[in-house]
Amino acid sequence: MAAVGPPQQQVRMAHQQVWAALEVALRVPCLYIIDAIFNSYYDSSQSRFCLGLQIFLRLLGIFVSSIVLILSQRSLFKFYMYSSAILLAATSVLVNYYASLHIDFYGAYNTSAFGIELLPRKGPSLWMALIVLQLSFGIGYITLFQIHSIYSQLIILDLLVPVIGLITELPSHIRETLVFTSSLILTLNTVLVLAVKLKWFYYSTRYVCLLVRHMYRLYGFQLLLEDTWKRIRFPDILRAFWLTRITAQAAVLMYILRMANETESFFISWDDFWDLICNLIISGCDSTLTVLGMSAVISSVAHYLGLGILAFIGSTEEDDRRLGFVAPVLFFILALQTGLSGLRPEERLIRLSRNMCLLLTAVLHFIHGMTDPVLMSLCASHVSSVRRHCPVLFVSACLFVLPVLLSYVLWHHYALNTWLFAVTAFCVELCLKVIVSLTVYTLFMIDGYYNVLWEKLDDYVYYVRSTGNIIEFIFGVVMFGNGAYTMLFESGSKIRACMMCLHAYFNIYLQAKNGWKTFMNRRTAVKKINSLPEIKGSRLQEIGDVCAICYHEFTTSARITPCNHYFHALCLRKWLYIQDTCPMCHQKVYISDTKDNSNMSNNNGFIAPNENPEEAGGEAAAAESDGELNDDDSTDCDDDVRRERNGVLQHTGIAGEELIQDDSD
Repeated sequence: MAAVGPPQQQVRMAHQQVWAALEVALRVPCLYIIDAIFNSYYDSSQSRFCLGLQIFLRLLGIFVSSIVLILSQRSLFKFYMYSSAILLAATSVLVNYYASLHIDFYGAYNTSAFGIELLPRKGPSLWMALIVLQLSFGIGYITLFQIHSIYSQLIILDLLVPVIGLITELPSHIRETLVFTSSLILTLNTVLVLAVKLKWFYYSTRYVCLLVRHMYRLYGFQLLLEDTWKRIRFPDILRAFWLTRITAQAAVLMYILRMANETESFFISWDDFWDLICNLIISGCDSTLTVLGMSAVISSVAHYLGLGILAFIGSTEEDDRRLGFVAPVLFFILALQTGLSGLRPEERLIRLSRNMCLLLTAVLHFIHGMTDPVLMSLCASHVSSVRRHCPVLFVSACLFVLPVLLSYVLWHHYALNTWLFAVTAFCVELCLKVIVSLTVYTLFMIDGYYNVLWEKLDDYVYYVRSTGNIIEFIFGVVMFGNGAYTMLFESGSKIRACMMCLHAYFNIYLQAKNGWKTFMNRRTAVKKINSLPEIKGSRLQEIGDVCAICYHEFTTSARITPCNHYFHALCLRKWLYIQDTCPMCHQKVYISDTKDNSNMSNNNGFIAPNENPEEAGGEAAAAESDGELNDDDSTDCDDDVRRERNGVLQHTGIAGEELIQDDSD
């Protein structure tokens, strides 16, 4: 089989994209129907039978629309083929009825809207138009229903019989009979064809039910829902629904403005343009489906914004591509929390602007989470290229300036309230995060510039990071209090209460727990490092080796493990933050029975001078009394030390979750 060339691949990809776009377009009307049903009103003063009938019809419409929405591609196309055939049949019947019973071919001229005569007296041109129209309807009907027998010719003849009655000038009661007979025959034929197709519908439905049950048993409801979400391209459907709805409303409003101003120009004033935008925004979030559509549009914008920033700063982390997921989820949570779609139009516009400010601060926090690992990677790996540093530093500077400008503008136009306090707190927190990142970046750059072992670097980095974490913890507690005040005295809701519980757990409890655990790990590691024997002075020259962790020579001192290996105290402490084994032989660093130091050898077999056995035994006993570091604690160690040991600071991936919980209040 010959290989498919690039042109054929492009044609195939274009064909697939066209079919995918057509599939999305065919699913959009289902959302319009569901949205119209949810937004429709009914008169409660009607009888119970009428109310029950209305509720039944609404539920039936929602059920059928939902089924059509999740159909497979093949079933969806067949459904629209059969629906179009039925629509053509109904249109043909209506045209025959109107032409035969309501048009006077002999008493009036047929004119257009501009007063121009188009048809002569007695209308033979109209008869020809009716014949062509009915032929088109008949051919479309038999093509869509795939009727290939002799019945297809009889169907076309059946549609032309009323027109023949017009041409032959039959009496009106006979023409009525012909129209009724033609409609009845066409209706019976449609019912017969649908009854034949019912077998296919039954087996298709049965296959889908079996497939859904099989997937539910194997993968569960969550994966089944995710598979359906991706298969039908639901975000694209929501985007198409929202954009087409906004476009149609914009066209209607533009027409109304032109009629009100009595002008033919397509250009409008700035005041009218601003009113038009406000009305479109208000109507773009007046229901749950429209809020979902707006979330899908925000997802697309945030996704490409994140990709652009990643390309600009030179990051390749896959976890940083979640901005297109975090932003819409946060927007939808804020909309549900504040009851956006249920507010009055004026209040809805104000609430939407406030939610967008909170969303902007959350996006800036997430962008900082994308930028910080790249910044730390550049400084820890001592990259000397200025082109690599400038984009990241520029983004960091923007992350510091934008919150300041946002806070200034908001404080200049609004009075102090809980919403403004929350936005300001998030902006100040982001500025502090940027300052902490730049401070750590400066420390690592200084360390790389002097190219000497800076033993206090790890402590300085830990102090800076700890200070930033403590301030973030304080902000988390303050924001919890602000959210509690809002829930109790302003707008309490179940969703807000749930968000506060999540915020208290993730951003207060877990942050305090992990911070305390990291502090205790560092304290324990420092104590145990101090309990190991130390070599100083002239005896370091007799070792003739380098540290197996940093590959630097021993200049001031060295620590000896029970397995007779030498390391810098700082390097060994960083290693012990991660695991309690020797970097060389992976034996436990702390053992109960300490051997005589006279048999200790260095990394290359050097025999160390005799140490005081009693002192060594006392130090080993002290180390044993402090307890061993558990392997389970390695996951909660200081991230900065782990990153420095690997040469690259890794992104923890927790920033996205914290943003959702922080900004939900």
